[in-house]
Amino acid sequence: MADITAALITDLRNRTNAGMMDCKKALTETNGDMEAAIKLLRERGQAIQVKRANKEANQGVVTAVATADARTKALVEVNCETDFVAKTDNFKKFANVVAAKVLGGDEQVAETMKDDLSAIVAATGENVKIRRVARFVLAGHGFVESYIHMGGKVGVLVEVTCAKAETASNPAFAELAHDLALQIAAASPRWLKDKDVPAEIIAGEKDIYRKQIEGKPANVVEKILEGKIKKFYSEACLVDQPFVKEPKQTITQLVNETAKKVGDTLTITRFMRYQLGAA
Repeated sequence: MADITAALITDLRNRTNAGMMDCKKALTETNGDMEAAIKLLRERGQAIQVKRANKEANQGVVTAVATADARTKALVEVNCETDFVAKTDNFKKFANVVAAKVLGGDEQVAETMKDDLSAIVAATGENVKIRRVARFVLAGHGFVESYIHMGGKVGVLVEVTCAKAETASNPAFAELAHDLALQIAAASPRWLKDKDVPAEIIAGEKDIYRKQIEGKPANVVEKILEGKIKKFYSEACLVDQPFVKEPKQTITQLVNETAKKVGDTLTITRFMRYQLGAA
């Protein structure tokens, strides 16, 4: 009996878009023979668009949906092969259904919607993938803002909280949330704040900088490293970035300024940014 590994099952799934359990069963029944397993799945009507499964699905759409009270929002990226298919009503409708499922709490949407996925692949003749999903449920008082940029090429969710319930309905607070979403879409921060950056990332950056300034005195090196890391944070961390609408002001300063306007404590708690086809 062949060893039916997770890698083998995943390879068959990538080549057929069939369900994981269906792939495992087919490989078991064919003693690990990939081509025989594909044939078996096709015979059972479970293999979807085999010829297309090795095509790059890096087009598509990023979309966001919200509950009626706007306290829960979902962001999804659904991929296809061509921009032509991405712009069709059928594909957009499928992406919206995916988003609605995620909004309702379905974290395994790619598996639960496998029949719908099979149908859209058959209808479009392209490899279609539900690539990634996110769902933010507001904890306490505040606002979850969503923003879709460039017709679905970039999507953002950002959660901003406040201490007082009435602040959530303040126009200045709403404007801040919207500006933060625009900032994230435009400036592509990787982390919220410096403490979120993994230590190995900082160590790697320092190694690069040290090689750039070899031969300088140790005390000078440390000062240069400090400056370069500070610049790194200003590019990679949301709260340290210059505000795109007013580059002389940082995002932290923007939040503090708005906090004074509304008379409350404001906090950016988390964000998510999807760019179509990007990591």
